Amino acid sequence: MKIALAGNPNSGKTTLFNELTGSNQHVGNWPGVTVERKEGKLRKHDDIIIVDLPGIYSLSPYTLEEVITRNYLLEDEVKVIINIIDATNLERNLYLTTQLMELGIPVVVALNMMDVVTKNGNQLNSEKLERLLGTAVVEISALRKQGIDALIQTAVATSKQANHSLTNYYSKSLESHIQSIENLTKTHFNERTMRWYAIKLLENDKDINEHITLSEAQRSEINTIRETLEMEEDDDIESIITNQRYQYVSNIRNQVMKRKQENTLTLTDKIDRIVTNRFLALPIFALIMFGIYYITLSSIGGFATDWVNEVLFPEVIQPNIAIFLESLNAAEWLQSLLIDGVIGGVGAVLGFVPQIMILFFLISILEDCGYMARVAFIMDRIFRRFGLSGKSFIPMMIGSGCSVPAIMATRTIENESDRRMTIILTPFIICSAKLPVFVLLSSAFFPGNPYILTSLYFFGIAMIIICGSILKRTPMFKGKVTPFVMELPQYHMPSWKNVLLRVWDRGKAFIIRAGTIIFVASGIIWFLNTFNWSLEMVDSGDSILASIGNIIAPLFSPLGFGNWQAAVATFTGFLAKETVVATFGVLLGLGEVAEDNPELIGMLPTIFTAVSAYSFMVFTLFAAPCFAAIGATKREMNSWKWTLFTIGFQTGIAYIMAFLIYQIGSLIF
Repeated sequence: MKIALAGNPNSGKTTLFNELTGSNQHVGNWPGVTVERKEGKLRKHDDIIIVDLPGIYSLSPYTLEEVITRNYLLEDEVKVIINIIDATNLERNLYLTTQLMELGIPVVVALNMMDVVTKNGNQLNSEKLERLLGTAVVEISALRKQGIDALIQTAVATSKQANHSLTNYYSKSLESHIQSIENLTKTHFNERTMRWYAIKLLENDKDINEHITLSEAQRSEINTIRETLEMEEDDDIESIITNQRYQYVSNIRNQVMKRKQENTLTLTDKIDRIVTNRFLALPIFALIMFGIYYITLSSIGGFATDWVNEVLFPEVIQPNIAIFLESLNAAEWLQSLLIDGVIGGVGAVLGFVPQIMILFFLISILEDCGYMARVAFIMDRIFRRFGLSGKSFIPMMIGSGCSVPAIMATRTIENESDRRMTIILTPFIICSAKLPVFVLLSSAFFPGNPYILTSLYFFGIAMIIICGSILKRTPMFKGKVTPFVMELPQYHMPSWKNVLLRVWDRGKAFIIRAGTIIFVASGIIWFLNTFNWSLEMVDSGDSILASIGNIIAPLFSPLGFGNWQAAVATFTGFLAKETVVATFGVLLGLGEVAEDNPELIGMLPTIFTAVSAYSFMVFTLFAAPCFAAIGATKREMNSWKWTLFTIGFQTGIAYIMAFLIYQIGSLIF
C-alpha cells in the first residue's frame, strides 16, 4: 500500500517522512529542496510505502513541483494522501487541501505544529475542522514526534474507505457548470477522477487540454460553458474558482481557529525585525558565517583535525602499517604505494573530516531552525537589484554541500536563461570538496585565521552577483527576472535527529569519495610521481608527473604558482577537488614514515607564498568543478555547447581573479 505525503513547503512534510521511514533524507527550510519524490518503507511495516512528494501550494501546473505531484497522484496507485498542514497558517494550507480532496483519493489531514499554536496562546478545534471538511484530522508535531502513531493508524483505516471528494463549497451556479462538463466527458474518465478533470477542463488547464482527447464538439461545448459562467460572474474562470475556494477555507478558519490577539507580534516576528532588517541583515549574516568558520578552524575543529593529522595518522596508522608490510617482506614499490600513495593521499584528505563535519553540523542547525530561509530572502533582495532571480540562491545554498545536487536543484527555476545562469554560477559557492583545500592552505599560511575562509565565502557570492549582472546584459541571458515567492517558517529549536542525519549524509558522501575516487586518484598520482617514462623508480623531480607538470606550469606563473607540483594539483582537482589535497600529500611524501620528515602543512611553503596560496585558493574556488558536477551540468543543460561555455567561463573567471589577487597582492605585500 502506498501513502503519499503532500503539503505546502515548510509544513514539516519531509521531517515527518524521515520519522516514518527512518530514511536519511535532506530536510530544508526553503521551497524546492524535494525536487523529485522520495520513497521509503514505513518502520516495521514492509508492506506500506511512504512517498514524499514535493512541497506545493496548489495542483496547478505552474511549477515543476506541482507537475510532479499532481501527475504522480493521478497516475500512481496511491491509497491515501496524508495532507500535512502547518496549523499556524491554516487558511493558506487548506487551499491545497480542497484541491487534494477533489482528486477523489481518501485524504487524512495532519495538523502539524499544534504545539506552536498552543504556545502562541491560540486555540484550534480539530474536531470541528474534521466535521467541516468531512475527512479525518489528526493533531501531530513531526518535530517532537507527537501523534505519529495515531496518524498512521488513521491513514490505514481511511485507505479502506470509499473514495470521496468535496462537493459542497462552490456556488450553485459553478457546481451546475461542473456537473455539465462531468456529464459531457464521463466516458473519458473513471468515477474517482471525473470531477477533478471536469474542474480542470473548466479552468482551461493547458496541460490537461494537451493530454486529453476530446472531440471538437465537446471542446466547443466546454468553451461555451466557460464563457457563460464568466459572463454570469463577470470575472475570468480562474479567479472565480480561486475566490470561491478561498471563501470556503476562510470560513472554515474563522469557525475553528480562535486567536489570542490577532495583532500580537510573535517571537518569530520580533527576531525577523532584526535579522531581515534592510541594513542589519547582511552584517548579521556575515558575522554568523565568521563565527561558524572560527569554530570550525580555530577551536573545536582545529583541535580535532590536529589530533588526526599529528597523532592518528603519523603515530598510529602509518607506523603500524609500515611494520606490518616489513614483516611480510613486501616489495619496496608496494610499501611506497600504500604508505606514500594511499595513506599520503587519502589520509591527507580524511585528516580534515572533523572540521568538515563540524561545519556541516553548524550549518545544519541554521537550516533546521529556520534561519537559512531568511538568508535566501535576504539574498533575493540583493540579487534582484542586479537582475538575478532570488530562486537562484536556493541551489547555491544546497551547493555548500555538493555542486551536483545544487545543479540539479535548478530545475525549480522556470525561466530557461535564469536556470542556465544559475548552473554556471552555482559552483562559485564553497562546497565540501573545496573546503579541505582551503582549510589546508589556511592552516599553513594563515593559522587560526577565520577571516580567510569567510572572505572566500563572500568573494564567491560577490562574483555571483557581478558575473550574473554582466551575463544578464548579454543577448543569451537577457529577459525578465523570474518571480520568487517564499514563505518564511516559524523559528524553532532544531531537531537534533534531523541535524545529525544531515551531517551524516553529507559526511558519508565525503568519506565515500575519499575511499573511492581519491583512493584511485592517489594510486595513479603515486605511480606518475614515482616512475619515469622508462618505468624506473626515480625521485619525484624526474618523474612522469614532473615532466608533464613542467610543461603546463608556465600557464600558472602569472598567478603565483608556476611550479610543477601546484600546476599538477590544479588539473587533478577536476577528478574531485579533494584530490588537490591528496596530490600534495603524495607529491610531498606525507606518507613516508621518518622522524625527520616534516608534516604536509610545514612543507607547503616550499610551493607557495602566502599571496600565491590565496591566489591558488581563489583559482580553486572559481575554476570549473569536478567531473561529476560537469556531468550534471551536461545533463541539465542538455547541450555540449552550453557545457563547454560553462567550463570556459568558470575557468576564465578563475584565471582572471587569481591573476589580479596575485599581482595586486605582490605589490602590497
